Amino acid sequence: MKRRRLELGLYQKDVAKLFGVTLFTIINWEKGRTEPTISNIPTLIWFLGYNPAPLEQATSIADHLRAWRRNRGLTQKEAARSLGIDPSTWSNWENGGTIMCLNHRRLVASFLCIPEEIIYTDMKIQWNNLHGKGA
Repeated sequence: MKRRRLELGLYQKDVAKLFGVTLFTIINWEKGRTEPTISNIPTLIWFLGYNPAPLEQATSIADHLRAWRRNRGLTQKEAARSLGIDPSTWSNWENGGTIMCLNHRRLVASFLCIPEEIIYTDMKIQWNNLHGKGA
């Protein structure tokens, strides 16, 4: 972050204003003492010009949900609201829980812009492994 700030010729106070945080917050981020909150992630991606935690690192449906939410700077509650589900359901899915309901699998597939078959296959494997039926 510091490198990008210097490339742009900005002072820490300028970056603080851009992010809507205090000067001390920027100092702490640059020194690695703290990390930006989830609500600052979209601005961070814009500021850096790249995503420091890209979606390509996502290997599971849970990873994809977490990355989607993070990239938009949403809490689990806000993400759940955008999908029209209970926050505990989102939390369960993001933590590797099985998406059992067909309607929910379709909803998540549409939401993540991935084929339903991927959700179905991933959840089937996950369920089978959880219940000792994996191959």
